[in-house]
Amino acid sequence: MNQDSNTQQLPERKLRSQKERMWNTFLRNRPAILGLFLVAIVILTAVFADNWFIALPAGQQPEPLLAIHDPLKQDARNRLAAPSKEHIMGLDSYGRDIWARIVYGARVSLSVGLGSVLLGGLMGTFMGLMAGYTGGKVENVIMRAVDVLMAFPSLIMGLMVLAVLGSGLGKMILAIGLVLSPTFARVAHSATLTIKENEFVHAAIAVGSGRMRILRMHILPNILGEMVVLGSIWTATAIRVEANLSFIGLGISPPTPAWGSMIRDGTPYLRDAFWVSFFPGMAILVAVLGFNLLGDGLRDVLDPRLQQ
Repeated sequence: MNQDSNTQQLPERKLRSQKERMWNTFLRNRPAILGLFLVAIVILTAVFADNWFIALPAGQQPEPLLAIHDPLKQDARNRLAAPSKEHIMGLDSYGRDIWARIVYGARVSLSVGLGSVLLGGLMGTFMGLMAGYTGGKVENVIMRAVDVLMAFPSLIMGLMVLAVLGSGLGKMILAIGLVLSPTFARVAHSATLTIKENEFVHAAIAVGSGRMRILRMHILPNILGEMVVLGSIWTATAIRVEANLSFIGLGISPPTPAWGSMIRDGTPYLRDAFWVSFFPGMAILVAVLGFNLLGDGLRDVLDPRLQQ
């Protein structure tokens, strides 16, 4: 009886020790901690931009919380005003508070970044799984299509999709998701080719498990860590691509705040009012750096070779 209970406790102890090892590995990675801190700042800024979580009467807009000022309110008399106590990052060319627009712009950047990575990750992972496990003509068709998509730079590909679909938040998420999907497909394909040769996959085939069950129960859980790491890193790329598209006028329609369009609006005034473009550029830097550092830290934690 004691021997059976000890045998049952061994997997639990092993799992607990593995989680502790992963957590300790992450805590020892100072750049990863910095990345988590920066990502947390961006997320909390976007979440608490206003009092959206407080019930309001129908038709009434929530009051700004972190933003302090209305991001759309214009003050033509004080346009391009320098940073002050009242407006800590100054005013733009329309007299709008830059800090408020950065705070609300964080929602757009995170929505596009996380939404496009989720969409691209789902599409790319599914294509990679099917190509790697099925092989033959299916693999050739899928991977050649992936090669064609990867031949175009991300910005050019995004421009092509948005030129067909038009501007807008949902369309931008779709465009950037299509741009990112080939990378996820490549990683999922190579990982599937390796995992499908393992004994547990052959055992599942021997007992009559179907293709989708094998992909869902045996292969996908073993590549999920790589997909999470890739998603974290490519979220930074998605935010950068969204800023690039907004900079050239294919992003969110004005007057909705977006970091890329804020930089564009400030370029004519770089000599006399550099803060109009400087602070949105710093916001992009913080978000991109945070997700990149966090992705590198997650890679060190989830890579089985580094765990060993």
